[in-house]
Amino acid sequence: MSTPINNRYEFVLLYDVENGNPNGDPDAGNMPRIDPETGYGLVTDVCLKRKIRNYIELVKGDAAGYRIYIKEGTPLNQNHAEAYVAIGLKTGDTAKLEKVNEARKWMCLNFFDVRTFGAVMSTGDNCGQVRGPVQINFSRSIDPIIQQEVTITRQTVTKIEDAEKERTMGRKHIVPYGLYRAEGYVSAKLANDSTKGTGFSDEDLGLLWEALVNLFEHDRSAARGKMATRKLIIFKHDSDLGNAPAHKLFDLVKVSKKADANPPRNFNDYEVSVNIADLPTGVTLIEK
Repeated sequence: MSTPINNRYEFVLLYDVENGNPNGDPDAGNMPRIDPETGYGLVTDVCLKRKIRNYIELVKGDAAGYRIYIKEGTPLNQNHAEAYVAIGLKTGDTAKLEKVNEARKWMCLNFFDVRTFGAVMSTGDNCGQVRGPVQINFSRSIDPIIQQEVTITRQTVTKIEDAEKERTMGRKHIVPYGLYRAEGYVSAKLANDSTKGTGFSDEDLGLLWEALVNLFEHDRSAARGKMATRKLIIFKHDSDLGNAPAHKLFDLVKVSKKADANPPRNFNDYEVSVNIADLPTGVTLIEK
């Protein structure tokens, strides 16, 4: 593993959806998430983190240091028990603080998502808590979205007793088009702190950028329609504490709808600009 990062970062991710559901709301019949007050579309932070985890697992598999902690089919406590065995404890033991910290370090070393996003690992065999250096806000659409319900037919039935019906009806929920903006943070201090740092490295950071660029390329499904990362704008600070407040950097990125695009139907109906003239001293702009 390479050394922990020494620079703070912020980033803006722009991605869009066409005729798909980017993030269904189980409390609303799996309709696309929406802010009821404004009509703007929402996508949760955990939705994007899941896609990042899936990409890392696809690229790295179970390679040493790049396993995924929050993974379908693997109970979290099973990973905690593995950590205890690795540091010489018996599962079920009540570990002292020194050993809990040792288990915590083992988890950070072995699981990419623990050292990236953090985790609460105090259930079962206590492996402590980790504050992750990478955090992502909820995504919000640039303009209000339209939630559309489309009726579909299935040329078969589920139950034998319904065989005479020949077919059944169903529904799909889509957004005809929506451009979403997510904002995120990478804290060098939470990566390289001598006692609580996770060890998140430059190699890990490179994988994170790669995952964000390719977020939807291996996440295709009939429900999500056509989704794509359109732009990744990164602000790199010259120091680990940072050289400017995050909100001031985010304000430099403007996304506006073109005058003749009503409603917008694709990414070309928007203009994206970064006010480089007001970029603070000690901050470098990187675009992907």
